[in-house]
Amino acid sequence: MKLTTPMTITAADSNARTITGRIVAFEEEANASTGKVVFAKGSVVPTDVKLNLEHDRTRPIGKTLSMSVNEDSIDATFKIANTTAGSDALEEAMAGLRDGFSIELAVDEYTMEKDGTMRVLAGELTGVALVTEPAVRSARVSEVAATEAVEPEDSDSTIDSEETPTTEGDEVDNTVTNADTVETVEAAHSVTASAKPAVGGWTSKPRLEFTAAKLLENTIKASLGDEDARQYVLAAADTSDNAGLVPTRQLTTVINGLANTTRSNIDAISRGALPDAGMTFEIPKITQLPSVAVTAEAGTPSETDQNSAFVSVDVKKYAGQQTFSVELLDRSNPLFMNELMNNLAAQYAKATDTAVNAALIAGASADGTTITTYPTAAELLGVVARGAASVYSNTQGFARNIIMNTSQWSNVMTLNDGGRPIYNAQVPSNAGGVVAPTSVRGNVAGLDLYVTANTAAGTDTDGSILIVNPDAYTWYEGPTYQLRADVIASGQISIVMYGYGAIATKIGAGAFKNNKA
Repeated sequence: MKLTTPMTITAADSNARTITGRIVAFEEEANASTGKVVFAKGSVVPTDVKLNLEHDRTRPIGKTLSMSVNEDSIDATFKIANTTAGSDALEEAMAGLRDGFSIELAVDEYTMEKDGTMRVLAGELTGVALVTEPAVRSARVSEVAATEAVEPEDSDSTIDSEETPTTEGDEVDNTVTNADTVETVEAAHSVTASAKPAVGGWTSKPRLEFTAAKLLENTIKASLGDEDARQYVLAAADTSDNAGLVPTRQLTTVINGLANTTRSNIDAISRGALPDAGMTFEIPKITQLPSVAVTAEAGTPSETDQNSAFVSVDVKKYAGQQTFSVELLDRSNPLFMNELMNNLAAQYAKATDTAVNAALIAGASADGTTITTYPTAAELLGVVARGAASVYSNTQGFARNIIMNTSQWSNVMTLNDGGRPIYNAQVPSNAGGVVAPTSVRGNVAGLDLYVTANTAAGTDTDGSILIVNPDAYTWYEGPTYQLRADVIASGQISIVMYGYGAIATKIGAGAFKNNKA
């Protein structure tokens, strides 16, 4: 359950650009859309979070500078970003127009009192919002500071946060991951005769008619408390956009349909930890078994020496690099760096998974029977039958997995045996198949299906269907590393992501591949 319930600001300072106040009051009744809420002592633990505007997670205006736990409350100080929204928030807090705090809490444990009050026993603090009116009257701004050179004392705080720039529109991660069990409880704004009115205004700069007369009129109205007029004056003072024009905004959501981190080939075989040194390592392998035979009474037992050899495995490095200017690093949205590292990780996953696919195809036994490019149901069941027998004969172990490229996956979804789909994405395996376009993992004729887009060979070549004993192949991998180098001569920065991996073909005939006609 996610609980959002307001508290009150106790202070704001526009010089140091900080806002301070109480964010949690223990054992004090609060209002939420679910009804009354009370936080038990110790039920909320301080943590570093962002300060959002009116619970809009796409509009952060600051982040935690310090938090301290008292006997009956948690007090916090937030550093406000030097943005238009941040400056407006400081002005509104000092003027008492938006001077409430509201916490966002993922509730882990609670009880319900007889009168319907929710008593929170444990929860995780996921965010704090600056709001117009808190549900708890004691959650007010106590101090607003605004001098860039002055920082508030935080010797008693339990959490210190390194100051980093915050830009309007940064995304905030949602800490509630189980969507099926989440219940959103929005804050209820208690409005009384003494409560401040709701603050009106624009969420972005309005289209304005800038004239001397209009500016004078709105300046006077703003001094009398008119919020729309105050927004007009602030917009008139901002010269970042041309007056009267609608600027083009860029969202922080990035569209990326080019990569993911799925490694189906690696998932379909066994895994191991890469040795800590060397670019080659060896695995002992039995090449000759001792013999046992029927022996006559007082006869000499059968004797054949057991022999072994070593399988040599090469360690490969997989690396990717990006070089860019310091201006791009210093002046761009932090989202750029996050997306860059995510894409390097996705490309690393693709390179390693493609290498494993190539090793499986290279070591696999080819089917002695040719089949059409996209087999019929009978042909596919024949491949499975011959492949299972071949793998068991050569490895003394069972084939448990089948790997298909996306073209074969598309075909197999259309196949049926006597009216029953042979592609079964659910158990039991002898039941009629249940398949959906998202079923990249399932069961085909008793084998666990892995669908891969990382194929070393062409789409329709031999090896587009692989039947595998996962114990016959092992992927050994170490951690990935990041390396940054400053190129002073050109004013550039190079970032490298790299790692080491090795594919060990323990028994080559542990895989069986289709033979395309």
